[in-house]
Amino acid sequence: MPGAGKSSIVQYLTNKGIPKVYGGGLIIEGVKALGLPVTEENERRYREQMRLEHGNEYFMQQVIEQVRHLIAAGQHTVVIDGLYTWTEYRLLAHEFPGSELTVVAVVAPRQLRYRRLASRAVRPLTADEARARDWTEIENLEKGGPIAIADHYIINDRDLAHLHQQLDTILGGIIN
Repeated sequence: MPGAGKSSIVQYLTNKGIPKVYGGGLIIEGVKALGLPVTEENERRYREQMRLEHGNEYFMQQVIEQVRHLIAAGQHTVVIDGLYTWTEYRLLAHEFPGSELTVVAVVAPRQLRYRRLASRAVRPLTADEARARDWTEIENLEKGGPIAIADHYIINDRDLAHLHQQLDTILGGIIN
């Protein structure tokens, strides 16, 4: 969910040299291409409109193309930043069966997430905006499914060192 710490995890992994594909970046690029300011409201409208017009798998299909390019270039591990819907999960599981796909869910208590979202430098959210985004992602984007079926969970309710320690433990079982 928003504010759980996905960006912190992705940054840690990219600092280790693991390439990422950022699904949310596709949404930001789309909003900008329309000449609109990048705001929570414009991102939501664009995201929902594209999924309505092209299906819930629209963004993930583009992500998969980028991942396939990285694999063809010799990358063995790729981070996908932004698995949002059950439809996307099913598409990924089909494209990368068995041990080719590992889903790590990072979770944090709601009030902690809301404090993080309010204080972030880019696209901060008020508590009401964060709550509305939670509801939209749960009800409209099927977001609970990928979290529920994750292979690993990281509880991000402490400091970055603890977050990194949990991730290193998981990575040891995946990459080595």
